[in-house]
Amino acid sequence: VSSVSSVSSVSSVRSFTTHKVFHIEGACLPRTRTRTRLRPRVPTPGPPAGPGDTKARITSGGVRTRVRMQSGTSGVRGAAAQPPQEGFTEPDQVKRFGDAKKRKDPRVLDIDSCYASEWMKGARILITGANRGIGLALAKEAARCGAVVVGACRKTSKELDNVGGVEVIEGVEVTSEEACEALADKLKDKQPLDVVVNNAGYFPDVSDDFTNGLNFSENLKQYDICAVGPLRVTAALVNKGCIKQPGGKVVNITSQGGSALWRQVQNANKGGDYGHHMCKAAANMCGVLMAEELRPKGIAVANLHPGFNRTEMTKKYEHIWDIEGAVESEVGAKRVMHEIGRCGLLDSGAPFINCEDGLLIPY
Repeated sequence: VSSVSSVSSVSSVRSFTTHKVFHIEGACLPRTRTRTRLRPRVPTPGPPAGPGDTKARITSGGVRTRVRMQSGTSGVRGAAAQPPQEGFTEPDQVKRFGDAKKRKDPRVLDIDSCYASEWMKGARILITGANRGIGLALAKEAARCGAVVVGACRKTSKELDNVGGVEVIEGVEVTSEEACEALADKLKDKQPLDVVVNNAGYFPDVSDDFTNGLNFSENLKQYDICAVGPLRVTAALVNKGCIKQPGGKVVNITSQGGSALWRQVQNANKGGDYGHHMCKAAANMCGVLMAEELRPKGIAVANLHPGFNRTEMTKKYEHIWDIEGAVESEVGAKRVMHEIGRCGLLDSGAPFINCEDGLLIPY
């Protein structure tokens, strides 16, 4: 076992999770601590499989697998997805949204009923990829709430130019170290940033599986933008003193798609979108490592899943927008800003938060 998660299908591992609540800037943020006990197990064969529709259970190395043999064919059924631990959100998107509707959860269904935006008044907030999609919505919302917004992008848009109170910096290509250094040079003599939102992303509408064909060039492009991009931007800003120390925040907009554990639910028996899922997992790792290095400087780091938003980037999934609770980007922006306000400097780790309901997502 190379890593510890709150949910495991490995029978030789017992995880004990305790939850504490830390009060951060007037809000509560759940944290978990997990202890793992490894118990060696001698592999034992299960009962032999018979002909026809017989089932066999094989135990090897502590992992149980159910095998079904039918009419000369065989297949392997993975372990049933286990329910989330206390404090973690539900991995099944349709069930999550359906349950929220049943219990009439205001946090999910009506963010305005609990939205805390006061922290933004007067705050200096930089947002990458601010020219469209959720980045544009974040810039609009921050400006509306009184923040001093720096909108960084490759090329501005009419919509961004029409937002009052936003300083637009063009030419910010997050795949270019030189461009990120140039961004920092433009900000280093100004008041330090309170929040940096690494939002710039890329999700191409291309086939990316074994059946229809993998797309390695697009995979690498996604990695470069979504995983290495936040590192380039943050490193340039930190090294030139552009982020408040202490008291600053770095927020990576990643995705629930970067949860390795959740692939057994959201990609069960089908895989696919390798570039997307792998780059988001790498982006999460970037955030976790930055949290450790920046903690001594007093800079907090968090990974946020913005929720399912109805944007150009997710349009290829518009057929499931309704059943999975996708919201307009204006609503999604409020969810994200609400969670950014709750994030603070922790004594260890970096939270991975679902902005739809404010609960944690397992890495």
